[in-house]
Amino acid sequence: MNIQITADSTIDLTPELLEKYDIKTIGLVISLGNKDYIDGENITNKDIFNFIKTKNTLPKTGAVSVERYKNFFASLSNADTAIIHFTISSEMSSCYNFAKIASQDFENVFVVDSRYLSTGIALLAILAKRMAEQGQSADKIAEHIQYLANENKVECSFILDNLKLLHKGGRCTAVQRFGANLLRLKVCIGVKDGKMSVINKYKGKFENVIGEYIDDTLKNQSNYDPHCCFITYTTASQEVLDNAIKAVKELGHFENVYLTTAGSTITSHCGENTIGILYLLK
Repeated sequence: MNIQITADSTIDLTPELLEKYDIKTIGLVISLGNKDYIDGENITNKDIFNFIKTKNTLPKTGAVSVERYKNFFASLSNADTAIIHFTISSEMSSCYNFAKIASQDFENVFVVDSRYLSTGIALLAILAKRMAEQGQSADKIAEHIQYLANENKVECSFILDNLKLLHKGGRCTAVQRFGANLLRLKVCIGVKDGKMSVINKYKGKFENVIGEYIDDTLKNQSNYDPHCCFITYTTASQEVLDNAIKAVKELGHFENVYLTTAGSTITSHCGENTIGILYLLK
């Protein structure tokens, strides 16, 4: 039986990487005022930034509905094809619950709660693709990947220039934001047990602390899957990106270092000048 890997648009892969790993996606809803858009289809990060600056309010992000999931699975599922679908963490969205409800109409659709966001999801989906190419069954792959997700086997963190959008979105306390602003700190957010929390703080300009952040993230870490590492960002200068790629290649021994831009859903909560290093642990 063929296995099709699918995911929410929050997987944040480039069109080239989606094609390389044959991953199909379905977009979350982004609401700018009274107009709805579909992440990955008809909205860009530039639209997000312009809306925030002109309206001084955040976009609203919405889960994929049960009906849309059903239609999505029906378009890809057949007697010869099983689907393994990856959602953003159930702690952050209703997507997992809605996808599970939709999957009950199908015998060959398996839904995985990634417990992560952005390319943290991608790392698990790519591993599932690799396992499928080795001939493993869809149910066994889904079971194993869910175990890895539950065991926090993805190193997933981001450093933010400021906490303004996370605070506005209710994902950062006023005290944390006040402290970071007062001390001019750049905060590192990590994902564990499906939730985001502050795991480190750096003092200095955004472009100057990236190297320190990457060093802390990769130095003395040898127990990782060497297949790939992601550098995922919302906005950053070319110099920052070049230096990040260089640092990751010097500190890690990955077969692939992928540079990806965060999609509209993730950008709506993190804002400009956010960059993360993500890789899979053994």
